[in-house]
Amino acid sequence: MAASFYFYDLETSGTDPKRDRIMQFAGQRTDMDLNPIGEPHNLLVALTDEVLPQPGAIMVTGITPQHTRDEGYNEAQFLEIVCKEVLTPDTIIIGYNNIKFDDEFMRCTFFRNMYDPYEWQLQQGRSRWDFLDVIRLTRALRPEGIEWPVDENGVASNRLEKLSAANGLAHEHAHDALSDVYALIGVAKLVKDKQPKLYDYLLKNRDKTAAQAIAAGDGRQFPGQPFVHTSYTYPKEQLHTTVAAAVAPGKFKGTFYVYDLRHDPTRWLAMPVEKLRAHCQKTADERDDGHQFLPVRELKCNQCPAVAPYDVLRADAAAQERLAIDLASVRRHHALLQADPGFGDRVAQALDRKFATDDDPDCQLYDGFVPDSDKAKMVRVRTAAPAELKGLDPGFSDKRLQAMLVRYKARNYPNSLTDAERAAWETYRDGRLQKALPQFVAELQKAVATHTGQEAQYILEELRLYAESIMPAQVD
Repeated sequence: MAASFYFYDLETSGTDPKRDRIMQFAGQRTDMDLNPIGEPHNLLVALTDEVLPQPGAIMVTGITPQHTRDEGYNEAQFLEIVCKEVLTPDTIIIGYNNIKFDDEFMRCTFFRNMYDPYEWQLQQGRSRWDFLDVIRLTRALRPEGIEWPVDENGVASNRLEKLSAANGLAHEHAHDALSDVYALIGVAKLVKDKQPKLYDYLLKNRDKTAAQAIAAGDGRQFPGQPFVHTSYTYPKEQLHTTVAAAVAPGKFKGTFYVYDLRHDPTRWLAMPVEKLRAHCQKTADERDDGHQFLPVRELKCNQCPAVAPYDVLRADAAAQERLAIDLASVRRHHALLQADPGFGDRVAQALDRKFATDDDPDCQLYDGFVPDSDKAKMVRVRTAAPAELKGLDPGFSDKRLQAMLVRYKARNYPNSLTDAERAAWETYRDGRLQKALPQFVAELQKAVATHTGQEAQYILEELRLYAESIMPAQVD
């Protein structure tokens, strides 16, 4: 099959991909010239009854749980459609902030439903691209021909609805997934038309091998050479863009710690590992007004980072002024790093910390890869007819999958539960809802006090009724 793009967007019940859920999925395939191919997808996904949505998220999207349950697919059905119709060979999957948000929701949904959480973007020539960082780097380096919006404080804003409006692109319903998809395709066409060389360059260099070549060379010499780096972690007042240099490999293959060369490293070079670690691990309460963060970021080459060779900036005085980057300072700061090649090792040790693991198997996606020995068993579960699921236990070696098996049945095919499985599900559901209820009530009350329109009040009442309908009965 010919290579194609698939633009997609999600609307969700909240912001936590491990605990919140996809409620709407929309997408449109295009050819490599961004011409639509076929009909769009616009799918609702039924919210399962162990999830209390975040009222703020529902007020933004206007999609009520009742609507998804009346007209939506269960997660297993939804993913079957995605796998058959969306994940065709040689598809480049594109979103707007998808790497940090939408892709994470998709991974967690695949994981809960007995799929390998990574293969959907890696097999059969598929890959991904995040257009938000494309927009950020275009604004920083090649803004000509595009109208760039600012927020109410005059600071650069790259919100999709603002960018669409500034450039006369149709975007009738912001935060409706399909409307956002069409707006994104329009923005992609705008960049391709106005800055074709940059567009082609970023498309070609989105994969991890090309990103590493630009950011860290062969990954063996530190500090590396300066390069242009765009990331949400840099201040928006600087258009999220700086000149950086890799100072050490990260914890995982293809990751690197990079130093922001806007900042004089003298202070940090003088700190031993223990002092660096103590400084980096200060809590918000421990930081004083003059606290400065270590100007180091982790760059992950497999997340389509927006990077460009330093020469692109050195040859462009207008971009240097726009980004307020002084090349003499960059050279001086880089020379200081080169004079202390052990600095990167100290940084890596200081930033190496262990995070507490979650005791909920649904939330343990990143606790390890699914064993190959379990993959055929996962296929057996998700391809079983509902009647075949009753009593089915393939004997997973991965304890996460074994624990999630009952939940998979309960969420998608509740009639397949045995009496013991139903009791286990109800115990889990009760505990989760009781834990989430106080925050849900507080957010709902806040929303009721701040939203007065008739439509808003209808949505809030629907949320209240939904919560009442799924909360377990209290026995005296």
